[in-house]
Amino acid sequence: MSAFVHLELMPLGKVLRVKRGTPLQDVLFTHGVEFPCGGRGRCKGCKIKVLAGALPITEEDKQKLSGAELAEGWRLACRAQAESDLKIDLAQWEAAILTDDSVFAFTPREGLGIAIDLGTTTIVAQLIDLQTGHVLAVRTALNAQAKCGADIMSRVEAAVAGGGQRTLLNLVRKQIGRLTQELVTTASGAAREVKSVVLVGNTVMHHLFCGISLEPLSRYPFEPVSPGLQVFEAAQLGWELPGNPAVRFLPCLGSFVGSDILAGLLATKLHESDEVAVLIDLGTNGEIVVGNRERMLCASTAAGPAFEGARISMGMRAATGAISEVRARDGQFECHVLGNAAPRGICGSGLVDAVAVGLELGRISPMGRLANGAPLTLKAPVTLNQWDVRELQLAKGAIAAGLRILLEQWGVAKDELAQVFLAGAFGNYINYTSARRIGLLDFPADKVRPSGNTALLGAKLALFSLPEHDGAYPQTLAKVKHVSLNEDARFQEIFVEEMVFPIPVSGRMPLPPGLKSEARSPKHRSTFR
Repeated sequence: MSAFVHLELMPLGKVLRVKRGTPLQDVLFTHGVEFPCGGRGRCKGCKIKVLAGALPITEEDKQKLSGAELAEGWRLACRAQAESDLKIDLAQWEAAILTDDSVFAFTPREGLGIAIDLGTTTIVAQLIDLQTGHVLAVRTALNAQAKCGADIMSRVEAAVAGGGQRTLLNLVRKQIGRLTQELVTTASGAAREVKSVVLVGNTVMHHLFCGISLEPLSRYPFEPVSPGLQVFEAAQLGWELPGNPAVRFLPCLGSFVGSDILAGLLATKLHESDEVAVLIDLGTNGEIVVGNRERMLCASTAAGPAFEGARISMGMRAATGAISEVRARDGQFECHVLGNAAPRGICGSGLVDAVAVGLELGRISPMGRLANGAPLTLKAPVTLNQWDVRELQLAKGAIAAGLRILLEQWGVAKDELAQVFLAGAFGNYINYTSARRIGLLDFPADKVRPSGNTALLGAKLALFSLPEHDGAYPQTLAKVKHVSLNEDARFQEIFVEEMVFPIPVSGRMPLPPGLKSEARSPKHRSTFR
């Protein structure tokens, strides 16, 4: 018997030669198969179809897949191994990753710099000519850690309970090392020395890259051990870059508010504003900053998984086959599918649209209940069930509650805000009308400003700071105070209020007991920070 087997991936037309017994999770992630729960068999986001060959049915397959699906050859990739030759049907996707081409003021320096936005889902790296400010090369990738879990808390669980922190560290360091090597070897003029590398990311990414224990972030009060500036030499990380530059991971602002938000402040210049403004970043976590040049308050909420499609029954990233837009036409749902392909799921922007349309059509009540309790068919086979709507309510309720508390503590009314900056991919692709309809972003349209990849822009700005000025940006950091939402006595009450979708008529409806008990359950209370 051969020690190797062949995997034919359809419709890609690729054939892989792998060792017999290789877990499919190890080889299919880079070819479009998602593992939202980190390969724990808790969801069916990694579902594949066996066209030829055999994959035994596991207990997890029986629990997550219907009898009809099993008979058709569907299996969970995360629970399977390549024991024989297989022909597998998997959906090809092309994920859009937000980069940055902003023009900004800077003081010229000699050499090259590399700015890196290390996101939970995606990584973006740019090679910058420090003399001209021009972007010489760009590399993007899905974060290789995603096969251990799609969202932040899945990574924390994998690192702490699963003992996989070293694995996660090695994955991301090696991946970014390859990206930086590609940047300097493919760009014109790359023979010059790289003078500086700056990374930004959320607190979990900061700790995983820097080798700092995540254990304190896995339990109350969710305070990081060492959130400050971390400095390495490129060679220390195993990176071969000309000049062996210093690699700086910028400091976090507190708890789950990372250096990507610090970079966002630099990019939007909120920290220099005379008027009070808001920065909102909705990714796999939700971060909010309220303030101006005098002082700023920041907080985080565990809201992002729903906005990025995680924990939704047919949720997925904004990629080929995802329903990204939903409108009402003749009393029905009209959907736009990315990539002009057959629908296979729904991403965050599509989810917000679908619920907004459902509210307008009377298919969803202000309490979030589906009419007749039946799932909504958006575009076959993609449906939206009761749990999906509830997940969105939990996410938008947390963001809205966090914003209300920060505004109250700062002492400013919502209508007094000068601007609302929306950072990240979700903030740029979301339909603002839909977001306002569900009560997620209740601001006048002329105040809302989609701001692109502020994390990457802020990282580029940091490249032009002299090393002696890199001391955790003391002037900016000194103005920021982190607010722990779970320590606010009114958070749960406000959170429950904000879960209700806006009622388009005057009056107020009381919350039903079921919604109150669910919103106040320990499961959800413990996830908001």
